Amino acid sequence: MIEIKNIYKSFENKDVLKNISKVFNQGETNLIIGRSGSGKTVLLKSIVGLHEIDKGQILYDNRDFTSMGQKLRKKLRQEMGMVFQGGALFDSLTVEENIRFPLDMFSELSTAEKQKQVDFCLERVNITDANKLYPSEISGGMQKRVAIARSIVLNPKYLFCDEPNSGLDPETSMVIDELIHSITVDLQITTIINTHDMNSVMEIGDNILFISDGEMCWEGNRKEILYSENQKLQEFVFANKQYQRIRDDKINQ
Repeated sequence: MIEIKNIYKSFENKDVLKNISKVFNQGETNLIIGRSGSGKTVLLKSIVGLHEIDKGQILYDNRDFTSMGQKLRKKLRQEMGMVFQGGALFDSLTVEENIRFPLDMFSELSTAEKQKQVDFCLERVNITDANKLYPSEISGGMQKRVAIARSIVLNPKYLFCDEPNSGLDPETSMVIDELIHSITVDLQITTIINTHDMNSVMEIGDNILFISDGEMCWEGNRKEILYSENQKLQEFVFANKQYQRIRDDKINQ
């Protein structure tokens, strides 16, 4: 579980995050949604410590991340996995080497134990016969799967995904959504996903935080989001007419 309390963050005297509090539950896909410029990326980066907040608390299973020194933060970061928007794979490393990289950096496992863990992660993301290929030799969807495999190779307690479906076609996006959701549930990870993809919201939104202009405007789940009377949320959701039709059809049933 990750809890944020009364988070504030500003840049050059401009308030970007304003008094945001939220609990992100273990074993659920927790989504942060909002328009471009709403502050959702700043919030995600603040939670993982890439931005220092101005005021508030960030708690990892009741451990106060905001008051930790660099040594303790470094240790806690070994419990985190990260899937970056572009995948961030190393072009000069093979699929297998990319996944093994965190093990080489942070673990004291033997070569055989590392290989066993790499093979487990490859199997978990449904990749076969690609171990020796380079990122340029595989599809964008497969690159995202490799990035997910790398993010879980250290058995993290916490998983962060920044726009994991960026640049993917709708069908591949659904595969990535389901993969992240199943890993979250099966491994009981606290997963936080930053997204503007409403398909992701409707498919895997167990616990959703909607922010607008740096403020928390709504929270709920994918079943509740279509029926919310929050005006800003409605404008965001129903910018895609597909979801207006879904709501109308359910109301008329």
